Amino acid sequence: MTDLTTQYLGLTLRNPVVASAGPLSQTVAGVKSLADGGVGAVVLYSLFEEQLRREAEATAALEDMYEDSFAEALSYFPTVPRVAHDASHAYLTLVEQAAKAIDMPLIASLNGASLGGWTQTARRLEEAGASAIELNIYFVPGDVTMSGHAVEERHLAILAAVKGAVGIPVAVKLSPFFSSVGNMAVRLDASGADGLVLFNRFLQPDIDLDRMTVESGVTLSSPVDARLPRTWISVLRSRVKTSLAATTGVDTSDDVVKYILAGADVVMTTSSLIRRGPAYAQVLVDGLRQWLDAKGLSLAKARGLLAVPVDAAPDAYEREGYVSALEKAKSTYGSLR
Repeated sequence: MTDLTTQYLGLTLRNPVVASAGPLSQTVAGVKSLADGGVGAVVLYSLFEEQLRREAEATAALEDMYEDSFAEALSYFPTVPRVAHDASHAYLTLVEQAAKAIDMPLIASLNGASLGGWTQTARRLEEAGASAIELNIYFVPGDVTMSGHAVEERHLAILAAVKGAVGIPVAVKLSPFFSSVGNMAVRLDASGADGLVLFNRFLQPDIDLDRMTVESGVTLSSPVDARLPRTWISVLRSRVKTSLAATTGVDTSDDVVKYILAGADVVMTTSSLIRRGPAYAQVLVDGLRQWLDAKGLSLAKARGLLAVPVDAAPDAYEREGYVSALEKAKSTYGSLR
């Protein structure tokens, strides 16, 4: 039987299929069902920067209230009542309990777009038992005066702040919307990112014509969504030292295999597990193993087998693929003129 043991962020996983951050990991029971379902690691649902900011504001307001009440007691510092179900406390409790409930890496997820109070929270997550931290930097620069350089520097600053606060591995989940995704990846790698997760999804709103309102929402990914991250993983495979995680577009084991061939160290999925249940992870793992056995390949030999060759110029390589695709379209659908 082919060994699927995988190294990701310096952690040892029993296989490269990872449950990505999502609704299935909101409880200890949910995390345990994912682990029992066959994944190699679990990324918890995200704790959002906005939640931390609201808690900080509430705490400051309570402290102000106590200060006014006991202004004469200069040495008195109040014990501020904790909101019983505040988000960070609930999340830390989940990390602590879930880490003890499973025998595989548990990765905490922080979602935000500014420096904020991430460093303190990251440190507390480490203390609670998280094996690693995934920084999901979801930032859409709506300020049209903000330069691309400023956006990039913000990502690097967030990474530096969190890396400086914890001793566990830190991965960065980034978007594909940089003027040069490859350069951003190389800079994050050079700045100490232990892993890059490609890519987070840009959740674009729709318009309800009957209500004439803008509607937000989330749709599950499909295999066609895997093409963009797969392309960049293929390019980056031989050009960064950090771990590469693929996410988005996994529906069957074929999608897992394609990501591995492109060069992914691990393949993350939530959509397929929502559609078919946590136990579907084992189907993905078994499908990968069966494909490797049929081809007579080890996981190490298959990983990156179809990545952009190290001696190839990536821009010329991608340009050649673009022209080839158009020529194929002409022969399939007729002239595009």
